[in-house]
Amino acid sequence: MRVREDYRALSGPEKAAILLMSLGDEHASKMFALMSDDEIKEISQIMANLGSVSANVVERLFVEFAEQLSSTGTVVGSIGSTERLLMKVMDADRVGNIMEEIRGPAGRTMWDKLGNVNEMVLANYLKNEYPQTVAVVLTKIKPDHAAKVLTMLPENFSMEVVMRMLRMEAVQKDVLSDVERTLRTEFMSNLARATRRDAHEMMAEIFNSLDRATESRFVAALEERNKDAAEKIKSMMFTFEDLSRLDPGGVQTLLRTLDKAKLGLALKGASEPLRDLFFSNMSERAGKLLREDMASLGPVRLKEVEEAQQIMVQTAKDLAARGEIVLSDNKGGDELVY
Repeated sequence: MRVREDYRALSGPEKAAILLMSLGDEHASKMFALMSDDEIKEISQIMANLGSVSANVVERLFVEFAEQLSSTGTVVGSIGSTERLLMKVMDADRVGNIMEEIRGPAGRTMWDKLGNVNEMVLANYLKNEYPQTVAVVLTKIKPDHAAKVLTMLPENFSMEVVMRMLRMEAVQKDVLSDVERTLRTEFMSNLARATRRDAHEMMAEIFNSLDRATESRFVAALEERNKDAAEKIKSMMFTFEDLSRLDPGGVQTLLRTLDKAKLGLALKGASEPLRDLFFSNMSERAGKLLREDMASLGPVRLKEVEEAQQIMVQTAKDLAARGEIVLSDNKGGDELVY
């Protein structure tokens, strides 16, 4: 983990977060009790993403605040440490709401957060809302983002939204508050909950990072000791062949991100349907060049193919974590964002 060493680069809220974490639970809890929810959310967001801060930076901070404390060691901010601190000063429901917002897309306000949600994910949610609600939302986010979302809505629905936007006057404060509350309680909270992982999810993530031979060995050993746990982990694992459940937009996003050399190597060992899925989402020229590259590779070692496939899987997971694509679960049920 990178250690923060440059004191001059710290923002005011970052300094406040470091100060609170350095004071200890008892003193920090008294300060949290005096803050509003918005202030707590802002500081908590920074704490959760703070990382490691050097003792020198902490000491300089205390000097600046005239506290004359120079013995504080390095502090580490994380999701877990922030949640534990909040649990000591608030009830579980309030902490849960705050942490769900932190785990969700970054942004100080609801509209900032929406600006960091992939347009396809946002469009999939909005297409089930009233056109007037969608019109309000699209007028509050950045025009380029709104344009992308609009093009992904059903055509008749999107035109109705456009007409509502054209006729829209100043939105009353209570209406805007209702829309924000709905987005927070229904959309953002569900998006944030989808990022939570229990022990089985963590093990599925670890198993996915193993080569196939080692993965099979661990799964087989676990099945002998705890069959139920093994089955649950297997149902959560996302494999290379699971990429076949990506929608066209997800495939195209993944293609723009991948190293083309790794893509050709990975597809050498892919099933025909999965190969067809990727080629069907390329231009004719790009597909022809990739096929030529794959043919020129000749025979390749299985280990190299598996490594390239694992890179593709990890890239897909990273994109899903940032809300840029949507992955389906292994049971073929509702879509979810990891």
